[in-house]
Amino acid sequence: MFETLKNVFRVKEMRRKLLYLLAMIFIIRIGSQLPIPGVDSSVFKQWFKSNTGDAFNFFDAFTGGSFESMSVFALNITPYITSSIIIQLLTIAIPALEEMHRDGEEGRKKMTAITRYVTVGLALFESIAMTVGFARGNIVKDMSFLKGVVVIVSLTAGSAMLMWIGERITEKGVGNGISIVLAVNIVSRIPSDMTTLYENFIKGKTIAKGMLAGVVVFAIIMVVVVFVLILNGAERRIPVQYSKKMVGRKMMGGQTTNIPLKVNTAGVIPIIFASSIMSFPGVIAQFAGKANGTGIGSEILRGLSSSNWCNPSQPQYSWGLLVYVVLCVFFAYFYTSITFNPLEVADNIKKQGGFIPGIRPGKPTSDYLTNMLNYIIFIGAVGLIIVAVIPFFFNGVFGANVSFGGTSIIIVVGVVLETLNQIESQLLVRNYKGFLNS
Repeated sequence: MFETLKNVFRVKEMRRKLLYLLAMIFIIRIGSQLPIPGVDSSVFKQWFKSNTGDAFNFFDAFTGGSFESMSVFALNITPYITSSIIIQLLTIAIPALEEMHRDGEEGRKKMTAITRYVTVGLALFESIAMTVGFARGNIVKDMSFLKGVVVIVSLTAGSAMLMWIGERITEKGVGNGISIVLAVNIVSRIPSDMTTLYENFIKGKTIAKGMLAGVVVFAIIMVVVVFVLILNGAERRIPVQYSKKMVGRKMMGGQTTNIPLKVNTAGVIPIIFASSIMSFPGVIAQFAGKANGTGIGSEILRGLSSSNWCNPSQPQYSWGLLVYVVLCVFFAYFYTSITFNPLEVADNIKKQGGFIPGIRPGKPTSDYLTNMLNYIIFIGAVGLIIVAVIPFFFNGVFGANVSFGGTSIIIVVGVVLETLNQIESQLLVRNYKGFLNS
């Protein structure tokens, strides 16, 4: 491992990419602490503590504490995540977008541009909504038109800049930039969450009980991490046999290969999409001052908040957990249907003279891949749900109240593995032994 790190920094191009990545991470963390002009961060922190809830905890975890301190990166990349959800949902509904999605590299560039515009529009809308909410709640003192414009521009520009940084990391650095930005924000909250766990389960207890509690907490975290690693690495390999054929005087083909179908095909996307959708109404209601009412709308919002799930004193709100599970399963199937087309794969196999042993080429192969994919997606979705629900259970039953939960672990582990795989592939091109080889 350490020898490989030395090899990474010996290659000029890899060294430049890693240094560029570190520089961008440094800028992200600086921006997360840079306050918006005219906004008193201490006042906002007090308001945040008095109005803490699932929606705001979700945002604060994904923004690396930027939301709590109301920095210029307070919105972070959440508008980009939301716009990605909207565009991918519209891909099925609008034929032009579906055609664009299938139009190779040019189509993907156009969809990326559309996603950028939608991101800026959403960031502007959310900035205006937040500023109006701050003015009505007197959170920002002496709010004037000019100060409101400064806050709106700062929030919108901060979100757009983070989107730009993510794209530059993808282009000039290592790994997926947007995912790395999200992972950096989550990792930055780990010390705070560890402090919360210490205060809730260890502080004030005897040495024996404190050590036992610490071991239990550490064991739970490690079990979740190991389970995520197994889930990310698991795959079902579909064997494909290619028939032999004469090319000139040589016999070509005849080799056996496989189609690797990952169990967790959609990655962490279903968890992010489901969490974003369920937290959005709570954020809007919080800024509108309608979150603590007694009507049916407020009851629905409490059910959508994961801070009320698995709570023995309020079991009626756990229906939201069922909605969350359904959304995760739906998005797992939905996202896989966009990224993997069994009919196209079956046609490519047939054109290349290949077949799955025991399955006829053409439509039977497509049907077989579809059935196999549906089975695998369900297993992957169940695994994701187990990882995501474990923290909800401990937060509800034991009052752990940490943002670093199953969703965060899935994101961080997935991003680390993806980045290591990219470094691995680039090192192998230069004949170096990679991270993942013994």
